[in-house]
Amino acid sequence: MPRSLIISGRDLRDALIGLVPNAAALLVSSWVLAGLEIAHWWWAFAVAAVTAAVDATARPALRLVAGLAGAFTALFLGLTAQVALIMLALLVVPGVVVTGVEAVAQTLLMVGLLAAVTRSVVSVNDSSYVVGDLIRRGEARRRRSGAEVPREIPCGVVIVQIDGLPYPLLQNGIVSGVLPTLSHWVRSGSHEMTPWWARVPSTTPASQAALLHGGNDGIPAFRWYEKDTGRLMVANRPGDAAEIESRLSDGRGLLADGGVSVSNMFSGDAPTSLMVMSRAARRGDLGPGSAYIRFFFSPFVAARTLVRTVAEIVKELYQGRQQRVRGIEPRIPRRGAYVALRGITNVVLRDLNVALVAEHMMAAAPVIFVDFVDYDEIAHHAGVSRPESIDALAGLDLTLRTLERVAAAAPRDYRFVVLSDHGQSQGTTFRQLTGRTLEAAVREHAGTAPGQTVAETGDVEGWGPFNALLRDVLTTGRPPRTRWARRRVERAGDSGMLAGPTSAATPSADEGERPELVVVGSGNLGLVWFPRRPGRVGAETLTEDLPGLIPGLLTEPGIGFVVVDSARGPLVMGRAGIRVLLEDLVEGRDPLAGFGPRAAADLIRVAQMRNAPDLYVHSTLHARTGEVHAFEELVGSHGGLGGWQNQAVLVHPAGWPVDPDLLDRTVEGEELLYGADMVHRQLVRWLERCGARRADAAAPGS
Repeated sequence: MPRSLIISGRDLRDALIGLVPNAAALLVSSWVLAGLEIAHWWWAFAVAAVTAAVDATARPALRLVAGLAGAFTALFLGLTAQVALIMLALLVVPGVVVTGVEAVAQTLLMVGLLAAVTRSVVSVNDSSYVVGDLIRRGEARRRRSGAEVPREIPCGVVIVQIDGLPYPLLQNGIVSGVLPTLSHWVRSGSHEMTPWWARVPSTTPASQAALLHGGNDGIPAFRWYEKDTGRLMVANRPGDAAEIESRLSDGRGLLADGGVSVSNMFSGDAPTSLMVMSRAARRGDLGPGSAYIRFFFSPFVAARTLVRTVAEIVKELYQGRQQRVRGIEPRIPRRGAYVALRGITNVVLRDLNVALVAEHMMAAAPVIFVDFVDYDEIAHHAGVSRPESIDALAGLDLTLRTLERVAAAAPRDYRFVVLSDHGQSQGTTFRQLTGRTLEAAVREHAGTAPGQTVAETGDVEGWGPFNALLRDVLTTGRPPRTRWARRRVERAGDSGMLAGPTSAATPSADEGERPELVVVGSGNLGLVWFPRRPGRVGAETLTEDLPGLIPGLLTEPGIGFVVVDSARGPLVMGRAGIRVLLEDLVEGRDPLAGFGPRAAADLIRVAQMRNAPDLYVHSTLHARTGEVHAFEELVGSHGGLGGWQNQAVLVHPAGWPVDPDLLDRTVEGEELLYGADMVHRQLVRWLERCGARRADAAAPGS
């Protein structure tokens, strides 16, 4: 008999874990719903018991289906089976009367709603519920062995990335106590927190590439145009993420030695990658089919997840309206796909991430790197430190407590490192300030016709994690077997984009077919290319051929300076002065005044990248508030300089100090890790010292 058909003790525990609360929810449902009647309270327990028994019997078969037909088919069958098994339980148990399938569906949703409310009242999240049996299994094993944590294997490390968390906000959360888990770690002395500098471009692809693979050369922004292929690269598009990783990977990424990459943009060369964008476009990769089944098939879990997702959507609609009614500024319209994406990222993806990390902790994975995008996504649309953003951080702090409980029962002695890939800054958008997009401003000053321009300034960042999840579900195990799944995968092609906007710029060998102008927004950093002009277009050429472009842009409200190549190297040109970066020479007023002492070094590096644009356009920085102006329609942004966007977070065990030789001391009075590549080197050293990674003498900086 196949192992997947064997009913394990774990399956039985899963089925029995919710017996009491589910029985109570069924009783309440019978009082509320006209189509459900339960004669006596004990029959509710009988229904819950029958449901648990059918669940324990059916789940192994669903795991087998996941392997044969893919997780998408198994999930569809699992959701259908939940309705069927509830109907069966209601029909076979005496003393229970149910009228039709509609009443069964209502019962399923009602139980899910009551369970969600109950767990909210008692401060228990669904992640705890999903991983609860894992914790009990580990604790039972420890009780039987009579030991604490087994020491026969080296310690493990769980690296949790809280996307977009700025260091000043972490400080405030710890001091105020709204992040109790992190606050306890720091206050108790078990962990230390320190800032690190996220260099320009302060974006997830640039930082994660360096964190996981040690470098990010050739990534000048979140998306960029490549003249040699005529291709617009978008880092969270699975096909492009795979291409970027292939350029950077040397096979010895951060997670190369048995590590697990969960919900990241890149794999870090991990043998196991789950919901990872760079792996999502590969055909034939085995994904976490059984893990998805385990998450969704338990009775009422899918219904509870659906209820909580809808509740998150309703909460977003209410909070967005409250911003409008109260006249909070700056703000942006909060509508469209983002409303649904918030529900997915804050409920489904968060719970899945926790469940998958817990599974691999119990499987004794040496190192796990997981990215939670909840805070970043909300802060983009609501604001960096607005109540809903802080609430998302509090929810992530609760997941750390859940994972801490898993670690106490896991076979390895796990240590936690918490970091962010960048911070965030806030401000009105360029379009709100000027009434038009960056594309329109560049086109006007360059004298380019609308039909000859490609602009990419829309919000696409939030679609990445959803696409990685969708791709995993559709292609897990074997090629997709359903007609709909096959059609979606084929339509996505090499890009891997199953949902969300696609790029308008495509490869072209003919210079005449290329657009005359490409304009891209990456937070408060804008990028401009002239695709029909070969190589880097310098200041001398632009001054001669497009004399109104740079002076015109510098008169725009919200634009602080531009960076352009020249015979003297990259120049930073402002309204009243020029800075020659390689000569460290300022003529007139320094356009980088107010952007901090690290601005020049950041811009020298990014201006010399092989994929750097012909023209960088950077927003102004408000001297008193630290506000910037995004060239995308986002109230919270990152990508350039100014505000909190370069102040990233590193929380690490107190016994693992930051190595002095990795600290940058070029700024008087500051010692910190400068750039994600330095954080990568520090992480590698920590992993090697604790035994979670094989020491590699040939690795630089190890």
